Amino acid sequence: MCFDTDALPPITPISGAAIHHDDLVLTAADGAEFAAFEARAEHHPRSGVVVLPDVRGLFRFYEELGLRFAERGVDAVVIDYFGRTAGISKRTDDWEYMPHVELVTQEGLEADVVAAIHRLRSGREPMSLFTVGFCFGGSNSWHQAANGLGLAGAVGFYGNPSRPDRPKGAPPVVARVGEMRGAILGLMGGDDPGIPQADVDAYREALDAAGVKNEIVVYEGAPHSFFDRKQDDYAADSADAWERVLAFIEANG
Repeated sequence: MCFDTDALPPITPISGAAIHHDDLVLTAADGAEFAAFEARAEHHPRSGVVVLPDVRGLFRFYEELGLRFAERGVDAVVIDYFGRTAGISKRTDDWEYMPHVELVTQEGLEADVVAAIHRLRSGREPMSLFTVGFCFGGSNSWHQAANGLGLAGAVGFYGNPSRPDRPKGAPPVVARVGEMRGAILGLMGGDDPGIPQADVDAYREALDAAGVKNEIVVYEGAPHSFFDRKQDDYAADSADAWERVLAFIEANG
């Protein structure tokens, strides 16, 4: 589990910000329906983000994160991964997500991201688009940069650049750097046993060698999912990571 069920994003809401939000059901090109959450800035933004959650899919934490983006003038659509296998209804905190994670395919996930992109573009002036993902969603955010979707950039919080077949059928992210378009931001925990520093370094080196604009930040002593935890121990790292995400969107939008 990447965060406690009652955890909230470590970002202070902007009091009085004018935004609109709604639960959605989107339809991918293959006809599959999936749940999503939309948060829109009141005024026409220059940028929009598709938020890719951790392994549990669409959860309150990520809905709140979508609102924080919209408060800062960035439209957001948060997607769920499991419409094809678990339906579109709300789920309890203790639902068994891992059997469904194992069934997420590279093709299905890309189709869902495309549907979210279409939603972001609907009724809006042209905008720069990004993906922002966490854990399972972090590496999958980077995968989208290699899928020819016209993204301006892809942000991954503690995504694994070296693990294959997650989602099913996907090579490791590091093997796809030659296909990537747009900029890459990686926000990694320095004390994450599941993602060795050597793998992070190899990813940065591969991006550099392929000429992909990138910024890979490692927070010394921070664990996996440092941004998603309730503890105050990583408040400074989380605040810095959030500011880097906003600056990355501004610089590449």
